Amino acid sequence: MRRAAVNLWIGATLVGLLTIIALLSLVWTPHDHTLLSISNRFQDPSVTHPLGTDQLGRDVVSLLMTASINSLTVAFAAVGIGGLIGTGMGLVASARGGWTEAALMRICDLGFAFPAILFAIMLAAAFGPSLGNAILAIAFINIPIFARVTRGAANQIWAREFVMAARATGRSGWGITWQHILPNIAPILIVQATIEFAVAILAEAALSYLGLGAQPPMPSWGRMLSEAQTLMYIAPELAIYPGLCIVLAVLGFGLLGDGLRDLTDPRLVRSRK
Repeated sequence: MRRAAVNLWIGATLVGLLTIIALLSLVWTPHDHTLLSISNRFQDPSVTHPLGTDQLGRDVVSLLMTASINSLTVAFAAVGIGGLIGTGMGLVASARGGWTEAALMRICDLGFAFPAILFAIMLAAAFGPSLGNAILAIAFINIPIFARVTRGAANQIWAREFVMAARATGRSGWGITWQHILPNIAPILIVQATIEFAVAILAEAALSYLGLGAQPPMPSWGRMLSEAQTLMYIAPELAIYPGLCIVLAVLGFGLLGDGLRDLTDPRLVRSRK
């Protein structure tokens, strides 16, 4: 229990700090992240520029702060879209059973065959690279994940005595789903969503690194890494800063999800007693 509490506390602290910084960037940054000043490029950290400037003279702190809101936007939008569709598919599959369940699960298997990067490349080829296409690509890989998790958890609840009693009273399958199934599997879905936030941030960074995510002048941690790779011998810190942001963000959501899982999983709770 103590380990779960520590993970939860550390994860919540990191996620809270990231959220505060991202929201702050909407109203204030030390400098305009689009302001170019070639004469001030590669400046060392100072009072004016706490983390220095990049190869175009832009303030690194302002770039990192603005990029954080893009990462959170992609993560929440992608996981939200994928979670809603996937959860709906899982609930329908569990409630209907039979050929409906088999068909929906085969569709999920098909979704697992298309990685986010491949799907993003397809979208970029058809509509051009953009933040919206990155969100759709990451949401696409979240649909089968949530569908599988929802269906597995819901099937266990359908076998419980109180659900059988509700069916015996003549309640419809959809009524039981909304009143009994969904509330009982909600903690599992919340934990899964928290874990998927970490995966989504990492996926967004990877897509932006390949040029398939946020486009200039919108900053992104992944694109900052991509731009810094040719400057490793001149200014290696330009790669360290966004890389560290990605690590801390993924670590925060990962620890938060791990802590929530340890505290809400009844099997783990019983094993500690």
